[in-house]
This record gives sequence, C-alpha cells and structure tokens, in this order.
Amino acid sequence: MNLEETLAQIRTGPQGPQIAAVFDFSAVVDGFARPRLYRRMFQPWGMAGGAGRHSATAAATLLGGIRNGLSDGEYSRFLQQASLALAGQPAADLDELGAKLFKSTIYGHLYPEAWQLIRTHEAAGHTVLLVTALTRFQVAPAAAELGIPHVLYTPMATVDGVLTGYAEGKTLWRNGKADAVRTFAATHGVDLTQSYAYTDGVSDLPLLALVAHPTAVNPERKLTVAAAERQWPALTFRPRQSPSPVDYLRTIAAFIALLGGAFAGVLSKSYTRQRRKMADALMDYGTSATLKVLGVRLRVTDGAGYAHDPRPAVFLFNHQSQFDVIIVPKVLDGGVTGIGKKELTKNPVFGPLMRFVGVTFIDRSNATQTRAALAPVVRTLRAGLSIAISPEGTRSYTPEVGPFKKGAFHIAHQAGVPVIPVVIRNAGEISWRNSMIARKGTVDVALLPPIDVSGWNPAAMDDEVAAVRQLYLDTLLNWPDAKSEHDDATH
Repeated sequence: MNLEETLAQIRTGPQGPQIAAVFDFSAVVDGFARPRLYRRMFQPWGMAGGAGRHSATAAATLLGGIRNGLSDGEYSRFLQQASLALAGQPAADLDELGAKLFKSTIYGHLYPEAWQLIRTHEAAGHTVLLVTALTRFQVAPAAAELGIPHVLYTPMATVDGVLTGYAEGKTLWRNGKADAVRTFAATHGVDLTQSYAYTDGVSDLPLLALVAHPTAVNPERKLTVAAAERQWPALTFRPRQSPSPVDYLRTIAAFIALLGGAFAGVLSKSYTRQRRKMADALMDYGTSATLKVLGVRLRVTDGAGYAHDPRPAVFLFNHQSQFDVIIVPKVLDGGVTGIGKKELTKNPVFGPLMRFVGVTFIDRSNATQTRAALAPVVRTLRAGLSIAISPEGTRSYTPEVGPFKKGAFHIAHQAGVPVIPVVIRNAGEISWRNSMIARKGTVDVALLPPIDVSGWNPAAMDDEVAAVRQLYLDTLLNWPDAKSEHDDATH
C-alpha cells in the first residue's frame, strides 16, 4: 500500500474522536545510525546551552535506545544501560537534556510521511496517540513538536524528583504496550475495533492485533512475514539520512558557485549603474548556480503566474530550511527583497548578499526597534518593490507550519498591497533546520491566489491570519496536481 492510498482511506473512513490513531515511536522517527564514541560527542560542554550537569553517558544512552525493530535482548540491554546511566539524575535535568537532544539530533530523523499521517488523522477528528517502550525523555520533545497530545511511555521511578534507575511498574514492551493502549482506550472513549495502529517491530504484534487497521511501517523481517500472513498493509517511509561526505563537498562547491554567480550577475548589469538591476541579476545568477551545483530541482506545481502578477505584493513563505533564501528568490524571479532577523548579518555568505539586495534586518528582541525598522519596508512596497517574509519568524523542526506573526499582514495593509502565500514542500529534506549542508533532490512550491487585506481591521486580525496559516496546512496535506508545473531544474 502506498501513502496516498492510506491517506485517502483515512479521509473517507469513519470520523471522530472515538477512533484512535496509535503511532509507535518507531513509526515516527527512523532508527538512525549513531556514531561511535558517544561520550566524546556528547560531553556536557558540547551540548547546546553548555549545561554541565548533563551526563554524557545519559545522553548516549537516551540516543542509543532509539533503534527501530528492537529485539527482546536489545530492549533488555537498554533498560540495563538506563539503570546505570540515569540513576541519580534529576528528572527535570533529563527533560531538559531530552529537549536538547531532540533539537540537536533527533528532529532530523522524523519521518515527513508520519507528520502527514498524523495531520490527516487529526483532520478526521481522530484521537492521536504516541506510544513507546522508551522513556519520556526520549519521546516527549518529538510528541510536542508534532502536536501529539497523548503520549504513553515506560515511566522511570523517582524519589524526590531524582531517578532511581528503575522502571516504575510494568514496561510498555510487548503485552505491556498493548495493555497500556487498551487502558487508554477505555478511559478516553476510544473504540479500538475502528482504530488504527502503526509500528515497525514484531514485538508489537499484540498492539497491532487490537485495532481494525494495523499497518507495518518500514517493518523489520519478522514483522514483514507476520504482516503478510495476516494480510496487513505495509508502508515504506524513506529514512532521513545524515549528510554524506559527498553532500559536504557538493555544498562547499555550491557556496562557491553562489558567490561566483552573484559576482557574475552584478558584473553583467554593472553598466546600468542601477543597484536594483544588479541586485536582481545577483539573485538570478547566484540562485541558479547554487541549485545547479547542489542538484536541486525546483518545481512550481501550482500558481506560477502569481510570482509576477500582481506586483508589488508581500510574499509569505513557510520556513524550514536555511536554503529557503535560495529557493524563494528563484521562484519569485526578481523585483523582490526581504526581511531577515538581525542574526543573519553574521552569516559570512548570506549576510553580505542579503545586504546588497536590500534586505531589512530586524532585532526581534526589541519590539520598538522592530516597528521602526519596518516603516521603510512600507515605503519600499509603495515604490513598487515586493517583499518576501516568513510569517513564522523562525524555521520549524518538522513540516508543520508554526504560528504566524502579524507583522507581514500589517505591512501589506499599510502599503495597500495583497499578500501571496508561497507554500514550500521538502525544503527540510534538502537541508535540515540547523544545518548548512544540503542534499540533492526536489523542492515543490505552490503559489496560492493573492489575498486582499485592505478590508482587515488591523486591531483584530487574529482570525484572518489563522485562516491564511490554515491554507498552508491544507496545501501541504493535499498537494495540488502538477497541472501548471514550471520546472526550474535547468535554470
């Protein structure tokens, strides 16, 4: 079964909270390969934030336990290692450590397909549940980022907030996991005979047998056999591989191509002595060269005409990758500048280039200065130059679209121009949120119809802004057909 067929069945099947979608953690995150020498990699001073109280051994144990298709022996060894590594650690410190491990490593291995499944179940009104035999320190940050409200895990015993090193009660392994889901269903009014479950290991056969719609996700060998015997469907999700040495070399070459292309673009229009023409050529030559060297295909699948008409406009794009600053200018093809956070001025590559093309940098920590900095942006729009802005204000860890800030909408309202949504899919697959390394692949872009904000009340636009954000979610979940596809792969 493919993912589209599964999503179609969910959309057309029974709706409502009495139906659960139970995701084992193995169906949400791939069992990524961990480098050797954990202790060296995760020394306390090497962790984000420099929290010296975090044990390198605890970090290695938490990451090391995230392995898909765990056998009985492997899970037992994890519990033994956890007993030694976590004993004596304050639970609050381990919660903080888990959050930092998610932001440094785990987020890059979340399946985008799982995000799509989760959101589709939510749209059907289903009760989404994340379940695991691991600890909350390993899974709670991922559940929070994915917006999963219900999480079942193996609790660790504490005394005065400090871990003893032992599990509290029955572990959520094999029948223990199935029992925990059964109890959850009874207390939340869930009908398991209509529900769904997703997992990868044969140890979860008791869980899969509970529901009407069991699905094996990237199943290990024994579950593959068991699922075939029971005629259960299987889904294959592509693991999110860490960058390879070739990716590093290609990215270095792409940065060189970006600088060379930018210089060539400026030189090609220098005879005009017009900064705007030179800036547009810089973006055209630079982005084209970068995408070509990276091997990134840019595919506009809907609304390509909105990139040029109407102009000027405020173009809003969802933000998941540092390479969005390459993708967006290429799609919009000149006549546009942007707004960036002040920290980008320190970027040795993008900082100087963004300054040359007229990007306005704002200090998000100072609201008064931010409002003052945005005033020239309104004048820029009124003069005929468009603006590209990420209304989220920061990159997301998943394909999820974060809450929208209102600044872009106020700017459009004051300038009397429309906003045009630019929906980007797969940019996080090309380059992870916190990485400057890119892989080859395809990025899909859809431009939605212009939105007139002239009639909005600037003092009360929460509902309108939320509706625009919903357009992004709807588009990402129901991607438009490639009927108006415009391929920029060769540009």
